[in-house]
Amino acid sequence: MDADYFLTVAHEALWVLALAAAPILIPALLSGLILGMVQAATSINEQTLTFVPKLAVVGFSLVIFGSMILGLLSDFTVSIFERIPDLVK
Repeated sequence: MDADYFLTVAHEALWVLALAAAPILIPALLSGLILGMVQAATSINEQTLTFVPKLAVVGFSLVIFGSMILGLLSDFTVSIFERIPDLVK
């Protein structure tokens, strides 16, 4: 058993994690930035003003990108299970 094998699996896992999280985190980050600028310009310091739109953006992102994220995670899981016989040898 080679250490490179496990490093490759760990590298792929981190890459899949980044690809799965990005479609949710990037829109939430952008909406938070825009709403923060609006709050700074208008001096409105209401917490629900940022929470509700970010929640809506995350929900909308999950509706749009949810099937892609699920497919990505299931493909990675299948590839991990297909590698199990190589570990047993």
